[in-house]
Amino acid sequence: MSRLSRRRVITALAGGAVLPLAAPITSVRAAQKLRVAKVVPFAWTFTPLDIGRQEGIFTKQGLDVEASASAGDAKLQQLLASGSVDIGIGSGPGMAFSAKGAPQIAVAEMYGAPRNMAVMVGYDSSVKTVADLKGKKLGCTTVGSLTAWIGERINNKEGWGKQGIVVVPIGGMPPARAAIKTHQIDGYIGALETGYKLEEAKEWRVITSATPFVDHFITHVIFARNELISKNPDAVRAFLKGWFETIAYMKAHKDKAVEISAKVIDVSPAVAARVYDEQIGGFSTDGTFDPAAVATLKESFIQMGLLKQAPPDSELFTTQFVPVKI
Repeated sequence: MSRLSRRRVITALAGGAVLPLAAPITSVRAAQKLRVAKVVPFAWTFTPLDIGRQEGIFTKQGLDVEASASAGDAKLQQLLASGSVDIGIGSGPGMAFSAKGAPQIAVAEMYGAPRNMAVMVGYDSSVKTVADLKGKKLGCTTVGSLTAWIGERINNKEGWGKQGIVVVPIGGMPPARAAIKTHQIDGYIGALETGYKLEEAKEWRVITSATPFVDHFITHVIFARNELISKNPDAVRAFLKGWFETIAYMKAHKDKAVEISAKVIDVSPAVAARVYDEQIGGFSTDGTFDPAAVATLKESFIQMGLLKQAPPDSELFTTQFVPVKI
């Protein structure tokens, strides 16, 4: 290039001429899409999924979490088995499906003893204490369910035997509310937050949580499909990291946790705050499977009629992604 030509190029640049540039090289990777389903849509213990998504905690782990809700353990396990979802947030008793050969397994303990479950009665009921429950009919979701098992645990702890609580399978909240109003049953075993919501409306009263009757237990776990664990274990790790960071966030930001969770499960902020205070301590902070809780869970499988004998740990959960407690 001649000296004159170089001067012309410099003059053009100084005058604001734009020269074509090579396309920039980017290192930004697309977020990993992960389909995650709660076992039911209305429980407070599942709201960390919503809080983590809203606060961008899962996004920071490189995940695009698509959230949905199921309609109970059996349905959630079907969704996992069919590949419709990748991760499931379900119940400890749901681990029995894995022992029966379902292609998914628990990857982390999510919630310990069932402090999120409670016994509730009609607001005008004469039942005021646990002792008053003796001989009363309490509704539960289904035969062999966690709610039915809690009723039997109360009988055992109180030493009532066959003279104690009569557990009546009645289904979910709509039939339970109707049955209590018509005095077909005396009370119901269900989610604590629902009891507080109806207590606020002067429809029901909470008599006791399940905590005094279940010392060690695994109420909820996080499931992952075996195929996901095999082909993309990093996605499982990222989700669990986001989940437990969300638990830490909730513990450090009560007001925000209450605000979001109240909207998700449709309760007043006062109810959400009350539930937060009683339930936040039940969350696992690292997913470790507690051996004592696992032992109680195995007993419950037999007592609930889910399994005929206690299965080995390897059929129920994997410790590939969490610390091991000895």
